[in-house]
Formats: sequence, structure tokens, C-alpha cells
Amino acid sequence: MGPTASGKSDLAFRFALEHVGEIISADSMQVYRGLDIGTAKPSAEERRLVPHHMLDILDISEPLDVYRYVESAGKCVNDISVRGHIPVICGGTGFYIRSLLYGLDPLPGDHALRKELDALYDNEESFEELKKIMLEKDSVSLNKWNSHRRKLIRALEVFTITGKSITELQSAPSSVPRFPVRQFVLSWEREELKKRIAGRTEKMLSSGWIEEAASMISKGLLNTPTAHQALGYRQIAEFIEGRITRMELAGRIATATWQYARRQITWFKTKHPGSKIVNMPCNYTQFIDNFTP
Repeated sequence: MGPTASGKSDLAFRFALEHVGEIISADSMQVYRGLDIGTAKPSAEERRLVPHHMLDILDISEPLDVYRYVESAGKCVNDISVRGHIPVICGGTGFYIRSLLYGLDPLPGDHALRKELDALYDNEESFEELKKIMLEKDSVSLNKWNSHRRKLIRALEVFTITGKSITELQSAPSSVPRFPVRQFVLSWEREELKKRIAGRTEKMLSSGWIEEAASMISKGLLNTPTAHQALGYRQIAEFIEGRITRMELAGRIATATWQYARRQITWFKTKHPGSKIVNMPCNYTQFIDNFTP
């Protein structure tokens, strides 16, 4: 685990390659086909050498939430274990990782109601209306998830069924993992991580990300239920439309990525108390020394 651009994928790949492991992506955007450069998916060669799971399983038009992720990734953990291999979970979507490892609250749901709410509010045009409804019915959830449309729809579903806020119904998370697991969080000095983010952003932009984004935007990426949250694509749309320069584009993406990385850092500090901190930079040999009890 760790913030974006912290080197998670490289260490996970080396470990899986040398210890008969299979990697399970814990990145909520790598599940989407076509978002390759922008989500820093592993290369075709890496995927040939080490089996990877939870990549390219959805079209951008399909929604993804934590419940679907936990169900699919949990099946991967079990299947890999049955084969006698080591499941290596690698990614930075903290809420998904936490839920996979410690379980989800058994909150009520209604498929027909959810389908109706999705049709009404799971689009950019109705987002403000959804916020007004949540301000009246469940302001606590609105304050918590103000910019997350899917989470607000889920909160509205639960409130409609129970008359109570989803935050009120959620129990305290378990502190006991569902699987025997060792957890590692990669940690960088903040200024150094900023430099890594800026460097990676420029490299991705120079490697075809703009062309990839243009193609996906033309297919409706920015109006999708979940995939529209992928970092950088909205800024690239502004560049394509001529609203910002190429230099401004790199800076804006790096800034947005750093803001996201800060949230990740906070999450992993507080939500995974059983983790071992791996101070970066750290080469593979040093990491293995950390891994050994």
C-alpha cells in the first residue's frame, strides 16, 4: 500500500515473480479497459511473467463500488490460495483495501430502488439535485462524501430504506483481518514524493496519455458512473479544448495527483494500524529484509 507514485507496483512485481505470487490490483480505476497509461497499469511483459487480477474487467460505462470490488477481489484471493500461490494485493485505493481485508458493514439494500436512484442521479447533470436531497435527508453523509456521487446515491438508498443515516448504521470496523496477511505501507518524504509525481506525470503525457485520453473522452468517459473519477483525464480534456497550455496541463495534473496522494497518506496512517512502514527509497533487497519476520 501507499500513495500514488510511491513504487508499489515494482516491489509487488518483484516479490510475486520470486515467490510464486499473483498480483491483485487494488486500484479502482485499473479495472477499466482503455485507461492504461493514465492509471499506470503494468506492462504486457509484466502481466505475462506474473498473473495479474482485477485489471481490465469493466467497460467505462459500468459502475464500480466497494461491494463489487470486495466480492471479486475476495474470490481472487481464494482462487490464488487454492492454487498454492501467494495473493499479493497492491494498490492505493485505501477504502477498497480496508474493506477487502476487514470486511464490509452488512447494510440493507434494495436492487430495484438502487436501479431507480442510479437512473435519476448517476449523471453529472443531476449531481447538484442529489446534493440538495442529501442536505435535507442526511447532511452528515453529504459532508462526508460531498464529491462522491456513487457514495451519496448509496447513502440515499440506505436512508430511503431505513430512515437513518448510513454513517449512523455503520458499525465500528473490525480490527481482525479476514485473511492471514502482512501489510506494508510505502512512505516517502513529501517533497520527494511531489518530485516523483511531477516526473511520472510528464513521462505519462509524453508516452501517449493525451491520445489515450482523447479516445476515451470521445467514448463518453467524463459522463460515466465511476470511471470519470480517473485522475488527469478531465484536465487533458481542458487541454484538448484549448483552455490550458501543455505546460499548465502537466502542472494541474501533478497538483491534483499530489492532493490525492495526501489523502492516501492520511488514510494509510489511520486505517491500517497493523501495517509495517517501509521508508522509501528502498530497493528490493531492503524490502525483503523488511518482509522477513
